[in-house]
Amino acid sequence: MKTDAVLFAFGLTLLAGLSTGIGSLISLLTRRTTPRFLSVALGFSAGVMIYVSMVDLFPTAQHDLAGILGERVGTLVTLVSFFGGMIVAALIDRIVPAIDNPHEAKRIESMDAACTASPDVKKRLMRIGLMSALAIGIHNFPEGIATFTAALHEPTLGAAVAIAIAIHNIPEGIAVSVPVFLATCSRRKAFRLSFLSGLSEPVGALIGYAFLAPFLDATTMGVLFATIAGIMVFISLDELLPAAREYGSPHLAIYGLIGGMMTIALSLLLLIVK
Repeated sequence: MKTDAVLFAFGLTLLAGLSTGIGSLISLLTRRTTPRFLSVALGFSAGVMIYVSMVDLFPTAQHDLAGILGERVGTLVTLVSFFGGMIVAALIDRIVPAIDNPHEAKRIESMDAACTASPDVKKRLMRIGLMSALAIGIHNFPEGIATFTAALHEPTLGAAVAIAIAIHNIPEGIAVSVPVFLATCSRRKAFRLSFLSGLSEPVGALIGYAFLAPFLDATTMGVLFATIAGIMVFISLDELLPAAREYGSPHLAIYGLIGGMMTIALSLLLLIVK
């Protein structure tokens, strides 16, 4: 594996993960939530991830594995890997307590009440902020592997996945910074915790690569592509679309989803033309 390709993939993963800091800045520097924008953006992110998974990663995995293992066994391994990725994502999601779910829509307007809460309320708010940061770290770990793997496979595809994940990390940054700011009245602490919660994404990429690098042959890459496709489809259906609907109207979420699919389809078409 070329060093330049690995560094490029890691750089994309790092940028995607640290976009939680963008969400934190939005919450700390603005006075109002922009629900329509967030709804369309989250739907757009889901559209990119679903399209990439089902039109590129899954077919690539099936084609490669069928060529190596035979059509019947290769297809079976692809399906097991795909749904296995969904199961992994679901198990990770079960770790996060529902009350502290970082994908629940958070409103910036709630920060108007900063520093007026009782000590008991502030203690609970700090717990929610810390748990949200931990939950985001857990969720971002496989997302880092997804971005890194996609970028190794095809830089343009990796960039699209990185943008999609970066968009969906923005409201996660808000989910961390809002309760921490309400608990501490410190913009610096809120930003720092939100920013650091995104580091698990590049860490996930590094650990994943360290474990997988010795085994990165065509079969392993096929299994990995199918697994990542399953993880991204689950994230889109379980997290992004519900959050998009919560921030805005269902129609806006779907418009964003269609826009995301069309955008990534056009980018892949341009790649083919070149």
